[in-house]
Amino acid sequence: MSSRRAGSSRTRGRDLAHEVKHFGGLTKHLKKIIFDSNHCLTELKTSGHFDEEIMSTLVLPPEADDVVGKVTKNPPALVIFGQTYTSKATLINKIFREDLFQIVDDSDNKKTWRAVHLKYGSQRNTRLTLTNSFELLNEESGSPVMRNSWTGIPRLEMLVKEEHHKDTCMLSATTEATLNHPLLQSKLQILVTPHNCPGIAISQAYNVCTNNVLPVLLYCFDKDELSEDNLRDLQELQNCAGTLPILFVDCREPSEPVVANRERRLVEDANEDFDEDSAYDTDERIEVERERHCGLGARLRRRCRPTPNQRPSITDQLFRAGFINIPEENGRIRGVLDVFTIVNQVEDLFNSIAIVQFIRRSLQYYLIRCCTAMHDLHQHCMNLFITTAFDMQRDILVTPKRIEYARQRENELFDSLKDLTNQKQEQLRNLIQSTVADMTEDLLEQAGNYRFTDLEVSHEGKIQSQKDIKRCTEQIQDLVLARLNACVVEKLIGSVELLRESFLGTLQRCLESLEKIDGDLETSTSVALRQILNAAYQVEVNVRTSSSVVRIIWERMKEFFQSIKPFKTPTRVDTEWKRKVAQTMINNLDESKLAKSICSQFRARLNNSHESFSTSLRQLEQKHSGRLEKTEEQRMKVRKVYAPRLARLALESTSLRDMVLYGMPKLEREIGRGQYGVVYSCRSWGGVTHCAVKSVVPPDDKHWNDLAMEFHYTRSIAEHDRIVALIGSVIDHGYGGMGCSPAVLLLMERMQRDLHTAIKANMELPERLQVALDVAEGVRYLHSLGLVHRDIKLKNVLLDKHDRGKITDLGFCKPEAMMSGSIVGTPIHMAPELFSGKYDNSVDTYAFGILLWYVCAGHVKLPQAFEQCANKDHLWTSVKKGVRPERLRPQFDDASWNLMKSCWAGEPCERPLLGEVQSKLQDIYTKAKVKRDAEGGGPTQQNHTCRSDTL
Repeated sequence: MSSRRAGSSRTRGRDLAHEVKHFGGLTKHLKKIIFDSNHCLTELKTSGHFDEEIMSTLVLPPEADDVVGKVTKNPPALVIFGQTYTSKATLINKIFREDLFQIVDDSDNKKTWRAVHLKYGSQRNTRLTLTNSFELLNEESGSPVMRNSWTGIPRLEMLVKEEHHKDTCMLSATTEATLNHPLLQSKLQILVTPHNCPGIAISQAYNVCTNNVLPVLLYCFDKDELSEDNLRDLQELQNCAGTLPILFVDCREPSEPVVANRERRLVEDANEDFDEDSAYDTDERIEVERERHCGLGARLRRRCRPTPNQRPSITDQLFRAGFINIPEENGRIRGVLDVFTIVNQVEDLFNSIAIVQFIRRSLQYYLIRCCTAMHDLHQHCMNLFITTAFDMQRDILVTPKRIEYARQRENELFDSLKDLTNQKQEQLRNLIQSTVADMTEDLLEQAGNYRFTDLEVSHEGKIQSQKDIKRCTEQIQDLVLARLNACVVEKLIGSVELLRESFLGTLQRCLESLEKIDGDLETSTSVALRQILNAAYQVEVNVRTSSSVVRIIWERMKEFFQSIKPFKTPTRVDTEWKRKVAQTMINNLDESKLAKSICSQFRARLNNSHESFSTSLRQLEQKHSGRLEKTEEQRMKVRKVYAPRLARLALESTSLRDMVLYGMPKLEREIGRGQYGVVYSCRSWGGVTHCAVKSVVPPDDKHWNDLAMEFHYTRSIAEHDRIVALIGSVIDHGYGGMGCSPAVLLLMERMQRDLHTAIKANMELPERLQVALDVAEGVRYLHSLGLVHRDIKLKNVLLDKHDRGKITDLGFCKPEAMMSGSIVGTPIHMAPELFSGKYDNSVDTYAFGILLWYVCAGHVKLPQAFEQCANKDHLWTSVKKGVRPERLRPQFDDASWNLMKSCWAGEPCERPLLGEVQSKLQDIYTKAKVKRDAEGGGPTQQNHTCRSDTL
């Protein structure tokens, strides 16, 4: 019994002032997180790494921003509503343990009382103020000296006389009182709403009293039942409060002191084991509080069942009206109260555990909303960083390949078109010859019906001028050549169109993707490509290129002699003359020369277009080279600076939220120790029993960043059977005292042992192979999320009570886009390409092959090939030269040995995908299990207490 009373006395030491101070300490951490977040985002906006559209999303939503602003700028305040002025006065006097308010009789409850604002001050003082802080002079208050010399707040300072009811200033004024009291010194303010003020509704009083403060709402009553007006006021108050909880306090004088004392003892006993130095809620505290809360629910249920002919109690009225919710018998206590609550009147409300718990949970409500809002913002930023890093890395890798692809495909197109012209010359000659033979009559008919343009011809069709005759001849010749040219080019284009279908689609899309990045060269390469394909359309056939040299000379001599012939008669350009000119043109055609001319023109235009394309592509490559250098610089900045900073802020905001919800975990015995931390057992935390707590004290910013990134990636992974779940985190800022780095506590599900220990304890082969299958499944899941573990080994595989494996320790786990090429991992499990700095997720396949060697070997000794290496450098050199673990007989059959060798192949491209590995390993496991069953064996009892060693 003495220990119970001692526990109760420790609990009474945690009064209202203590809770408010504790809230202030947590708020300081929250303000620092918000300040650092704003500073980081401002720096990010000015860096130019992201466009304005993306940066506009990196802000808090308006509602969350409003809550964060209120919590960081406004002090907490108890806002007291009540059924009567007497109930409010009673509540204030119980909290301060002195008669600050005069207790009045029922007649005074009908009078008008203004709002009272209690604040901290070195001396007691009162004044009347308006909402804008202007002070009003009350002629009846006396001199300032008289106003300071009071024990309780003067009645005249709070009472509104009837003659002042029409004076808006006097009616809406607030009595502001300053007191030197520990509760107010903790920066808590108390506001008592006005009573019976005409024209001032509950909603107006709520808005005035909750302005510029963090309200903690209390409603006190001192009557046996609520009137209709009281219920309407409560409904209006509930509408204003929204999701804010309200505490109903019974301020009636207890008719049975024994019952009241019993109720007080119940409250004290329910909290007797609470440690004064513990955080908000330990697991034992949650369990005791749940039992107490369920007991309270049972009592409330009994009270809410009025007997026949019995008037309903005030508790029954509140319950029926929906203002309070009775907890279920097995209901779980939430981290923040989101239901209305009622407590019985107790003598000392300053130390009342009911009031203390309610204020704690109300302040938790604000902290958790802020921490959640900041966590969501940090998570959004981290997701944006990872997505951007992926896009940047893809751009860096793909752009040079696109340029090389465009160059290669254009060269193939150019060579194909050149070959086409060489092959088509003889075909064109034959084509022209057959075309002329087929089209002669049609051409002569069209020439005979041709009407000359831009020439004056007499009605008889006679032309005197040799110049006009020459123009007529040229027009007839152009007509013939145009028809012939169209026919020949159409045949040539048909062959080119086949190449267009083969080359243009993918190549054109590739060029468009390259050109849209740089506006100055938006169409230059695409235009050059189109010119290559359109070279066939631009072939021209004229008289010089279509006739033989002898015939050209003969025609010119005929024209010369005709021009000097005296008394030349006018030429009649009729249908016969037109047909004759056309026939002469057809007779003078040289098919070989015409075909050669067409191909020559096509090649010349093709060469020009090819040179133009190559030049523009080189310019485009130079532009992209400079841009990609800048992109790589931005990627490294995001990966090394902004992502770790935001990850650390995300860790701090999440840890603060977990701290508020579940408190500091109680560390028990040490169960493991590594290079960067110590692992302790924890009975329960956050509603989860049998936890493991990894305590890490980062010595510098680099370790902080690594830990924050590990936390982010682990926390962002959805729950999976093959990955050890991260439950939460807490930062112990008081670790080591002033000037020391805080300790980060990562809480994870508790496992039985690791694979290293299990192999040492002679776990049988089928069970070991089952664990290997679990590891393959877990690694496949990480790869599906774009993550690379980079440290797969025996110690990082934990076993549950059913000897099923789960992967842990994601300290080196990162997305491929966020990896910098750093050399990380355990030496004997590291793939050769890790030392070059350029690697992908196939390094996990290599490490799995080494792990499979241990699984099949059945021991944890180093392979002989590795044991002979004097140091890490010697080991790495040997691995790069192709040294691998030796084959053990009879442990390794052909299937398992071949699977190992394929996993640790020197070339990453030669390693199988983990899905293929898992399929082959399943067959090996099935055969091993069948063999053991055939031999009549079974799994042996494993030694789960064997301690693990470090590789």
